[in-house]
Amino acid sequence: MEFQKAGEATEAEVDAQYAKAQAALDEIEFRSTLDQQEDELGAVIEINAGAGGTEACDWTSMLARMYVMWAEANDYKTSQLWQTPGDTAGVKSVGLEIDGDYAYGMLKGENGVHRLVRVSPFNSQGKRMTSFSSVFVHPMIDDRIEIEINPADLEWDTFRASGAGGQHVNKTESAVRVRHLPSGIACECQQERSQMQNREKALQMLRSRLYERELEKQKAEKDKVEAGKMKNEWGSQIRSYVLDDRRVKDHRTGYQTSQTDAVLDGDLDGFLKAFLMNKTTVGVEDIDD
Repeated sequence: MEFQKAGEATEAEVDAQYAKAQAALDEIEFRSTLDQQEDELGAVIEINAGAGGTEACDWTSMLARMYVMWAEANDYKTSQLWQTPGDTAGVKSVGLEIDGDYAYGMLKGENGVHRLVRVSPFNSQGKRMTSFSSVFVHPMIDDRIEIEINPADLEWDTFRASGAGGQHVNKTESAVRVRHLPSGIACECQQERSQMQNREKALQMLRSRLYERELEKQKAEKDKVEAGKMKNEWGSQIRSYVLDDRRVKDHRTGYQTSQTDAVLDGDLDGFLKAFLMNKTTVGVEDIDD
């Protein structure tokens, strides 16, 4: 029989301390990947339904819920900037603001097409359906970064906001859309009750989009193919969510999980960290249904 001397740590305690230290080192290494100026900014997420009709609109609303739940779990403030309802269910497009330090740095790898495979609740025959939604994430510029815009280059429109909001939404043109004529970039906002507040938010979004475009130009000059990043276009699925097989897989990093419900409830950290820690260029592989 062996006796433990006073003050000596047990094997379990040593293992626990090692695991704790390893986790701390992994977190430091992960945080070191967020080293770009824009990484520390908040983020705007734009989600648009693609191929799949009603199914794609429902998938778009599911993705919006997923990002909101991830943000709330990480103590970020979220707000909906605009929403275009689907004809039957879900939404055709939606814009979300995720406000907080390093929100953009964490979410920048979500750019691309997200693919859903499931037994459709909208199909009376219970068929397995595939649908797509595109996600575009860009930094929300604040006072730390200056972007000059010539007012003469802007074209403004006002319109009535869609969705919930009561008589105010139905009877006043508080929603705004601004188009930057030189670049063709358009941004809209119907978040606030005041047209002036919506104009300010739309202008902030435009500055963010112009900044993102400049970043892309700089990256393209350095390297035509940025490591680990996919173009945001149909057929470039970055991730598949196959619900009946209980599998979510990122096709760039190979990271996957069978916890589909948890992922849709905002458990995205494994995917986000795998993308940021990935050091090699990975192409989209063949995807099985």
